[in-house]
Amino acid sequence: MSEQPLNPAPGAPAEAVPAPPGSATIATPAPVTGAPAPAASTTGPSTTGPSATAGPAAPARTDAGAADGYASAAGGDAAERREASFERQRRLRQEPRFPGGPAADPAGSHHERRIRSFQPRRSRVTTGQQEALERLWPTWGLDIDGRSVLDLGRLFDGLPVVLEIGFGMGEATARMAADDPGTGILAVDVHTPGQGNLLGLADRAGSTNVRVANGDAVILLREMLAPDSLDGLRVYFPDPWPKVRHHKRRLIQPAFLDLVAPVLKPGATVHCATDWEPYAEQMLEVLTAHPRFANTAADGGYAPRPAFRPLTRFEGQGLDKGHVVHDLLFTRV
Repeated sequence: MSEQPLNPAPGAPAEAVPAPPGSATIATPAPVTGAPAPAASTTGPSTTGPSATAGPAAPARTDAGAADGYASAAGGDAAERREASFERQRRLRQEPRFPGGPAADPAGSHHERRIRSFQPRRSRVTTGQQEALERLWPTWGLDIDGRSVLDLGRLFDGLPVVLEIGFGMGEATARMAADDPGTGILAVDVHTPGQGNLLGLADRAGSTNVRVANGDAVILLREMLAPDSLDGLRVYFPDPWPKVRHHKRRLIQPAFLDLVAPVLKPGATVHCATDWEPYAEQMLEVLTAHPRFANTAADGGYAPRPAFRPLTRFEGQGLDKGHVVHDLLFTRV
């Protein structure tokens, strides 16, 4: 077999040099003696310009550029989805779950941001709870919006009123209301299923001395209660916020007691209970140190559980686990 010349004769067509797999085939140009030789076809994407006929092959456009474009578009789509999700959550916080029922955030639009002792929870509302909210909230419910001072005498038909902060599902509150119909209970919480459950329990028991307040108790104390208007305060099993970095969220703090003292009548009782030992110690220390409260326990320590405070389901669970429940009873001086 005869060898092929390395240099083709003038005017001869260019010989294609085999290219590595997957790359464009580059033609070896013939010496220019007249009209330029036509560019050889490529196996990759077509190119134009000088790089098509001389020098190293212009790299075919890879998927990197397209991927960048796709990534940018995808990132934009993700940002839009996040923004839409935030907007939906904002509307959920502002819109009531039930028309005419408790508002999602009654005072959030015009009050300062600050550390709170509670976290609103969205959980399933049963058919019975929903029915109670829709039927009874207009009569027995109120939103803590901070816009006006409550007339407790009119709200409770002249009964002495005790404020209860945090009632869970309302079983203990309903029991205390039924056992003592001569005392009005203003029960505050942000848990919608618990609000509906308490309304239903009070209705079935025939109790008319319960009012359910929805929102932040701090705003209620600071802006919606008149001085010397309450005959007592009950705080049963508040969130202990056990982590050290969360202790600032605990409800029973000196600043909180500063809000409580002016709205309590002289001689009014502050009754706290907890099954979290470190929190009980903090409660005892803070209440003892406050100049406007005096401990009813002769030894300056914890008090026995009063007969009027029923054993709650939550308390029973704690006792089953070996927890020790501490009651604290102080009077406003």
